[in-house]
Amino acid sequence: MISTTPVRLSFGDVLRLGLLGVSTRKTRAALSALGISIGIATMIVVTGIPASTQAGLTRELSALGTNMLRAEPVPNRDSPVLVPEGAERKAAAIGPVLSSAAVANAHSVVRRSDRVSPTDGSGLTVLASTANLLDTVNGKVHSGKFLDTATEDFPTVVLGFKAASRLGFAEITPGHAPQVMIGQTWFTVIGVLEPMPLAPDLERSVLIGWDVARAELGFDGHPTVVYVKSREDALEDVRAVLPATLYPQLPGLVQVSRPSDALAAKRAAENSFSSLFLGLAGVALLVGGIGVANTMFISVLERRREIGLRRALGATRGHIRGQFLTEAVALSGLGGVAGTALGVLATIGYAAYRHLPPVIPLWTLGAGFGGAVVVGVLAGIHPSIRAARLTPTEALATV
Repeated sequence: MISTTPVRLSFGDVLRLGLLGVSTRKTRAALSALGISIGIATMIVVTGIPASTQAGLTRELSALGTNMLRAEPVPNRDSPVLVPEGAERKAAAIGPVLSSAAVANAHSVVRRSDRVSPTDGSGLTVLASTANLLDTVNGKVHSGKFLDTATEDFPTVVLGFKAASRLGFAEITPGHAPQVMIGQTWFTVIGVLEPMPLAPDLERSVLIGWDVARAELGFDGHPTVVYVKSREDALEDVRAVLPATLYPQLPGLVQVSRPSDALAAKRAAENSFSSLFLGLAGVALLVGGIGVANTMFISVLERRREIGLRRALGATRGHIRGQFLTEAVALSGLGGVAGTALGVLATIGYAAYRHLPPVIPLWTLGAGFGGAVVVGVLAGIHPSIRAARLTPTEALATV
């Protein structure tokens, strides 16, 4: 007796049938895969390029010092607050604090030469500074070098960017060490700083070593400003405990700057780019899905003869559905792989051209292939069901 039980195709058989349509129509398959690959590449590009741009913007904003706080006594002419010596070391003990430094007004006048009036300080401030100030405020040296353990005990000075301009020292030439007079002592200029937009007071300052300020200018050792660099996610928490850490007797007499507007701009940029990523990625996937669906509908119409012959030879509706659904997924998968590679290369090339750090969100790499497969399934469901509904007579009647 001949069995009439339908044959169950294995996964390998279904896969071979689905790939058969791809391999026998190479040009059409390539064009169909190109459509989905462009969509996936677009998704990666529109996420990778803004992410790289965001990373570059974040790097520039962070370089300004978005994670920096400034603590100083509340101005009080009658009874000025004296921040304890070594206050910056107490601030460094706060958990999220990355580094801390201090400066103090030396109450001295800097002059270009001893021929200038002793009262003419060009509007500049002489500050005693700890050696780690530059790292804490994210500053950079424009010319020369900053104070270190080898120079902070000697009469050497580093000029802020605007201070250098007013004193007439734009560059420090090797072998030629200019000097300025602070009080009645000559100090050798060893460095000029880059502009610091988030610390304009330092741009107009003349920085000298902590110990030499004590020895030459009668400095009492009490800081007037403490700079703190903290983790950005804990900046508000550090700001809350910093006054009590620096001056536990009366913390209300210490004021701490609020986080900079640059930090708010940085966070706003991150949120804006995140929303942009999702919207553009969705549009790219939708375009690719429409292309695959259109290709599969045309394939069903053009292959009615094949469908009719297979149905007449005993193929079930499930076999037909599986064949066309597998073909749709295969087309989308190939397009996803090609689109992912194309999008990654385009993003890296753009980042290199714009001198940006190349950033490709990891989720987009998985979405490049996984999203293509999902789109292929959704795009192939209706065409595969439509093909399976054709009876042998209906399919062959159109031949």
